Amino acid sequence: MSRYTLALLLVVVWCTPAAAQDQWPQFRGPDARGVSEAAGLPTRWSATENVAWAADLPGLGWSSPVVWDDTVYVTTVVSTEPVEEPLGGLYRGREFWSPSTAEHRWIVYALDVGTGDVRWEREVHRGPPARGYHMKNTLATETPATDGDALFVYFGNLGVFCLDAADGELRWSHDVEPATTRLGWGTAASPVLHDGRLYVVNDNDDQSYLLALSAETGNEVWRIARDEGTNWATPFIWQNELRTEIVTNGTDRARSYDLDGNLLWELTGMSSITIPTPFAEFGLLFLGSGYLGDQQRPVFAIRPGASGDISLRGSETANEFIAWSQPQAAPYNPSQIVYGDVMYTLLDRGFFTAHDARTGEEIYSRQRIAVGAAFTASPWAYDDRIFALSEDGDTYVISAGATFEVVGRNPLGELAMATPAIAHGSLFIRTRSKLYRIAEAAAP
Repeated sequence: MSRYTLALLLVVVWCTPAAAQDQWPQFRGPDARGVSEAAGLPTRWSATENVAWAADLPGLGWSSPVVWDDTVYVTTVVSTEPVEEPLGGLYRGREFWSPSTAEHRWIVYALDVGTGDVRWEREVHRGPPARGYHMKNTLATETPATDGDALFVYFGNLGVFCLDAADGELRWSHDVEPATTRLGWGTAASPVLHDGRLYVVNDNDDQSYLLALSAETGNEVWRIARDEGTNWATPFIWQNELRTEIVTNGTDRARSYDLDGNLLWELTGMSSITIPTPFAEFGLLFLGSGYLGDQQRPVFAIRPGASGDISLRGSETANEFIAWSQPQAAPYNPSQIVYGDVMYTLLDRGFFTAHDARTGEEIYSRQRIAVGAAFTASPWAYDDRIFALSEDGDTYVISAGATFEVVGRNPLGELAMATPAIAHGSLFIRTRSKLYRIAEAAAP
């Protein structure tokens, strides 16, 4: 029995409902939904209230933290020379930073969930970066994935690194050839782990591809070319009633592949920049893209079993495999969320909408969350509330249901663009310089 097979068996044993509440293993958590059913999670906080700990993070990074049992993992890149500060908004006069010639350090941290202390620190690369990035991006924007045994870290234009989750020792690495991205904006799509394989989408302006690596060895299982330009959307493993699919969002076409890399279906009609991550609920796949400069900002709800080109024709809003669509309902940066029976959409410029997730029917149209607030992080939900973290570090608390109401604002007072993690009755929120563990004062 291989070490990785044994690890998978242990994961099955560990994944009781109680244990699952202590794990947030990838971007947007289990099933990429951004939802927790745990009780006792915090609804009020500030930089001093309900803070279990706040750990300083050097360097720059907008990767989300991931959590497994008693450890939280996060990545960053530290420059040996001062760097320009990241900027929020749209876009305050500049859109990209040229590659630096200074030496940088690509670092992975493992922190103790209970104390915030560093359990281990691992530098996986040192040198000048091969490419630049957007002013809202970093060199450490991709979120790691873990199964508790190994931690899989992907830095775009650099490589994939598999570390031992317990001690950070490098098990294997897989180099990624630097590629040109649209307008030099850099990379952001996170890896996903499923059944012994790590899947990476690398959409760029040279040659895009979908890559499957052995989680145990790092060997390439397969690679397929994609007729696609630069995108920043994390892929989604859709385990539906008929089969398991690898769903990729894309500007030219959203596509789904089987586990051997064969194309199952494709769909045109997305906006010209694609960032949101697909996800599933009620047996439907939800995907969309909403670049602010486009009139077409669609959301699609797709049934299992599709094949070939399932694009809508003419004035169609549904077909055999598209249960419903909305032509102007998608966000730009944040991913959408389904909580209860409702699909909620957080728009970058501070508006919020709600649609019936099963039918697409509008429940309420655009409602302003707060004047002047901008949003990049994806929303999350629990305890009959939706939470939206602004770039200013304010988390707005919105009532779930048919009526829009902002019921709270929780300030941290620092730039924030990373999507939080939820585990151990806590929120793990990354800001420009810190990682916070937010928990009710009475929580253990």
